[in-house]
Amino acid sequence: MKIAPIVLFVYNRPLHTQKTIDALLKNNLASESELYIFSDGYKDTDKNQTQVENVRNYIKTIKGFKNIIIFERKKNLGLSRNIIDGVTSIIDKYGKIIVLEDDLLTSTYFLKFMNEALSLYEHQDEVISVHGYIYPIKEELPETFFIKGADCLGWGTWKRGWDLFNPDASILLNKIIKENKTKEFNYGNSYPYFKMLKKQAEGNVDSWAIRWYASAFLKEKLTLYPYKSLVFHNGSDGSGTNFPDDRSLDVNLLDKPICLKLLPVEENKVAKKAFENYFRKVHSSYLKLIIRRIKRIIKIDLYEKINSLFTSNID
Repeated sequence: MKIAPIVLFVYNRPLHTQKTIDALLKNNLASESELYIFSDGYKDTDKNQTQVENVRNYIKTIKGFKNIIIFERKKNLGLSRNIIDGVTSIIDKYGKIIVLEDDLLTSTYFLKFMNEALSLYEHQDEVISVHGYIYPIKEELPETFFIKGADCLGWGTWKRGWDLFNPDASILLNKIIKENKTKEFNYGNSYPYFKMLKKQAEGNVDSWAIRWYASAFLKEKLTLYPYKSLVFHNGSDGSGTNFPDDRSLDVNLLDKPICLKLLPVEENKVAKKAFENYFRKVHSSYLKLIIRRIKRIIKIDLYEKINSLFTSNID
């Protein structure tokens, strides 16, 4: 089995980066893996510059991998451009790749699963990627399964898969509309992926991930998932640029290896439905939280108005 290179994207979170590296080094295949680190440049001259420099100082001390190659961006490219450029350059050289960001903690069996899956499905053109994270789903699922599209929290792909990536959100958006696939793209209207893609097309957001998902979805390609997560998203603490303080993605990492076997290359409808149920549950929780916050704001505002009126009358 040829070991795929790991590509890690970092920015201005030294503690998160160190935790990501510490977790990776607990994988048996870490010492056999090439590690490429793309460090984005800072946006301004205050806190970001210091934090970026702290990250760069730390990554120069990393040991334990077969080789470590660091690319320091001279200016801030932003997450999307940094990832698209970095993935393209490394995958063109090696043919396959494992991708992580600085806020992802991996199970000790993550590299084993990713490399074995990338090897097992390397010549299955219907399979576009392998994903290490799965949502905290309650339903019982098979050990591995396929869902149409692609994902972004600890993933791997081949050059043949990444070659299908279309960076033009407008083209992707129009094709989904033309083919009347909005509901399916939104997981049965349980999650607003189409809205995210529309914002990308309008220039209101900058997300490589929504374009990666849409590219795979429109090509009818599949991603392999594990039944339990091999990745923990450590960036839901409000420290990142793309994720707010949110614990809905929290999972318990799988502490045993996954037994991989060649599956029929087709979407698992039970797993797809489980994803939809999870999305609906999360959105329902968000809605209840928003309603509580609105009620609280209204009560505070009303109290302040009454108190102001009462005080002014006394004066």
